[in-house]
Amino acid sequence: MKISVLGSGCATCRKLHETVKYVVKNENIDAEVEYSDDIRRIVELGLMRSPVLVVDGVPVDVSSTSEKDVKEALCGMVTKDNGCCAGGTSCDIKCAPATTDSKKVSDCSCGGNC
Repeated sequence: MKISVLGSGCATCRKLHETVKYVVKNENIDAEVEYSDDIRRIVELGLMRSPVLVVDGVPVDVSSTSEKDVKEALCGMVTKDNGCCAGGTSCDIKCAPATTDSKKVSDCSCGGNC
């Protein structure tokens, strides 16, 4: 997974980057985290604000730079091999296996296939 924080270099942008790195490390999320102050990348995404949190090329709405808000924002984006969220490891969502006739069913609370 690739996580980018796009910003202008302001204190809020740097704080979001540091918080993302902290959450990724503490939650053992397998991700590369980068920071970019290339405003063109924000404009290319069709956004006119910063900072922007981007996970695998998809902008993710984050309410603030707090650890709690960053963790919640990343929650739906963090996936494991089974296509489900980290099952409580990083997003506090318990995912129960749900299979029918050897097919995975997408009825997990995280929206993934458990």
